[in-house]
Amino acid sequence: MGWLDVRSQSGHASGYQVRLGENGRVQCRNGKGKLLSSVPASLKDDPGVVQLRQLAEWLARHRAECLSAVDGWMVRSLPVPAALIAEVWADAAWAEALRDLVVTADDGTGAETGFLRDADPERGLGVVTLDGDTRRLKPEVVSIPHPVLLEDLEELREFGAELAVEQKVQQLFRQTHTRPAGLAGKTSVDDFAGGKFEQLNHALSRCRTLGYPVRGGDAVYAAFEDGRAVEARYWLGSDYPEGEAWTGDLRWALADGTALPLADVGPVAWSEGMRMAAAIHAGRVVEEAVVAP
Repeated sequence: MGWLDVRSQSGHASGYQVRLGENGRVQCRNGKGKLLSSVPASLKDDPGVVQLRQLAEWLARHRAECLSAVDGWMVRSLPVPAALIAEVWADAAWAEALRDLVVTADDGTGAETGFLRDADPERGLGVVTLDGDTRRLKPEVVSIPHPVLLEDLEELREFGAELAVEQKVQQLFRQTHTRPAGLAGKTSVDDFAGGKFEQLNHALSRCRTLGYPVRGGDAVYAAFEDGRAVEARYWLGSDYPEGEAWTGDLRWALADGTALPLADVGPVAWSEGMRMAAAIHAGRVVEEAVVAP
């Protein structure tokens, strides 16, 4: 963004110029062209500075909304119209959220999986395949698969490292968990039970930081899979907020509260539920081992 002159209250040039930097913060330089570490206090209420600050806040919210939307498409493995991706690509925030994601598309010549590098309304999507070829595809819809559904995940990770891809939405290196066999008759997982938090507030704060809502003492992750909503629920406790808390079992249920047998939990709901519980459990109090003399 170019530099804008800042006027004094009398309407004369103040000698300062401001702009919105690449880091999303308002930058200021003096009349000699020296970049200042911060905007002088006398200029912070200047209408131009205030407008730039408001623009920066809006852009930050917009970027977060784009990332959240694309993450939702990926977690749900939703088919996204290719025309939509091509239209929003001109917006830097959307392009940043979509670039380098692994997509699967079929334009009538067979399904192709690769890294999304470009999108254009006329030329279609630019995809780098596992063979290292760059192809232009014009499919009706595009799928952004959850990593647990990618059969060539390890190969894609290796090739992604070679291409130096930088995914803003965690996909390739998202922590995944594969549902094991032998779950018949079971309704809960105790892998992350027994984690101690000095205060329930600490566990709740960790959930807020990680972006997981808490309802009725459970940390909750809602997944949509196979045409139905499934909630992963990880027990944290519902006692006095300043009292000790111990984590409990991880369970899955339908939207109406009906408990779901583990054998009926889909791969995405399973992976995301386990990922949630592992992330929260990692913040527990870890007792230091006592080394005998």
